[in-house]
Amino acid sequence: MLESQLVMREDDFTRIQTVIERLTRDANAKGIYIVDKAGQLIAEAGEMQGIDSTSLASLTAGCIAATGGLAKIVGEEEFPIHFHQGQRDNLHITLVGERMILVVVFDERSSLGLVRLRVKKAGAELARIFEDVKKKSEADAAASGSPFAEITDDDIDNLFSD
Repeated sequence: MLESQLVMREDDFTRIQTVIERLTRDANAKGIYIVDKAGQLIAEAGEMQGIDSTSLASLTAGCIAATGGLAKIVGEEEFPIHFHQGQRDNLHITLVGERMILVVVFDERSSLGLVRLRVKKAGAELARIFEDVKKKSEADAAASGSPFAEITDDDIDNLFSD
């Protein structure tokens, strides 16, 4: 099923930015990124300069998709939390709501326990914000009366049939 397009208003973006900036401070993180499952960077906060955030977003979405396949093989719906430990930096990746991914980059100034604790609260808050954004987007789409809203799969099949 095709997901509806998510349209974010400036006030919603400000709410998201406020949450991730607070999370950056509270978790003592180097960087926070919000990515959608399609690999689009939504928001970022923190001190990380010079990082290729577009690639980070794409690769994070790919990682989520790949581990989603692994989850199905072992009988799980998906793995909502991922942790990658490096020599200098670590990644904590969490699914937020139906289509967003929260990425926290942290180093020895923080700990996995602190990050997990802070992400749990911030993730719930972000999920509520994204649910509000989704409802507003759906209401706007219904109100706009898009000419494509009434086209069905059968209409498309009939158009291309012999």
